Amino acid sequence: MKSDSFCVVSLGCAKNTVDSQSIAQLLEHQGYQFEENPSKATVIIVNTCGFIGDAREESYQVLADFAGKKKKNQLLIAAGCLTQRYREAVAREIPGIDGLIGTRHWMDIVPFVDAIRKRKSPMPIYHIPDVPSIHDGEDVLRVADQGASAYVKIADGCRRPCAFCAIPLIKGTQMSRPIQNIMRDIQSLADAGKKEVILIAQDTTDYGSDLGMQDGLSHLLDAITKEKYDIPWLRVMYAYPGYVTDKLIDLMATRPQILHYLDIPLQHAHPETLKRMKRPHNMDWVRNTIGKMRNAMPDLAIRTTFIVGYPGETEDEFNLLLKFVKEMQFDRAGAFTFSYEPGTASEILGDPIPQEVKEERLGRLMMLQEEISLHKNQEMVGTVLEVLVEGSGDGISLGRTYRDAPEIDGMVILQGEHPTGELLKVKIDGAMIHDLTGVVIS
Repeated sequence: MKSDSFCVVSLGCAKNTVDSQSIAQLLEHQGYQFEENPSKATVIIVNTCGFIGDAREESYQVLADFAGKKKKNQLLIAAGCLTQRYREAVAREIPGIDGLIGTRHWMDIVPFVDAIRKRKSPMPIYHIPDVPSIHDGEDVLRVADQGASAYVKIADGCRRPCAFCAIPLIKGTQMSRPIQNIMRDIQSLADAGKKEVILIAQDTTDYGSDLGMQDGLSHLLDAITKEKYDIPWLRVMYAYPGYVTDKLIDLMATRPQILHYLDIPLQHAHPETLKRMKRPHNMDWVRNTIGKMRNAMPDLAIRTTFIVGYPGETEDEFNLLLKFVKEMQFDRAGAFTFSYEPGTASEILGDPIPQEVKEERLGRLMMLQEEISLHKNQEMVGTVLEVLVEGSGDGISLGRTYRDAPEIDGMVILQGEHPTGELLKVKIDGAMIHDLTGVVIS
């Protein structure tokens, strides 16, 4: 076991992965060596997720597993969302944790590790200031490397009032990164030969509002695409309803780098449900905006997300959601049952809908979406699409088209083993609910 080795275990979303890789960079800059095997690392950092109940349970379990196996000279640090929000509970539930650091000051990881090593007592120490901070020094990139692709975090935190969401309690209000720093990161990814950059934040369409910008995401995309980085694909995730502007649509339609793909979580379709969620509830805007986008980009792929079983959701409200999904024909949709979150604005509503009702509604919604997704995929048969190869073995390769974001959407299965990171022209010859098959033509 090397005396200055570390391992970072990242749980949850891609935004967490960016923070984890930034933590790793800071430690490496101070001479720590990355160790892939946690059992051989002197410092184990678990970057937890605390967004919903299932994620919290996973984070507690992972921490407990490491605590139970911890060796004499190892340090175990709990970082991230769960720690930020439930610091006392984490320390109480998981004996053996040496330190707890939150989401808002992960950039202090090096002095924090030093402080743990110098402590006089075996009691865990905390570094969880409530004041948000954003790290944009020259010493660390705000990216997460995913093979030929990479996530770039453009902002952190959120100022939206969604009643069900604990993110503002965990992350604080939005803090946007300066455009020049984001472009610095993208240049580094271009230099490294990346083929896809994925812009992420809790709400990308709110980018720059705290910097005095209007329609800041459009300004950012304009600046990135004018720079003509040698990165063929630029993907935008997590747009907020009501903030997809005409300028953003025009940029997506006219700048070849920007993929014709948008993730826009709608959460529901019934205005009364959306009002209880404290979400935008003008469904005419949704229909009109999606219509404008599809007119400008006939090949547009739209992904969305819904919550079923939100407090007060009646059968009529749920049926309207089903009708809306059938009408809009989204390419991709994820759905979740409502998770009761103490401390959020929805706490006063309780959790009155039985879990079996939530699960039954979730099943109906996803069955409908699977029919739509299969039909959408079948329409791809016979077309030629660019496919970014992500891996190969056993005589086949796996890749993604512009219609597929990493980790959450489908794959294309190709005959033959092709180099990872290659962009290939592929003729699609088969379709399943989530995935496609194809033959390389060049």
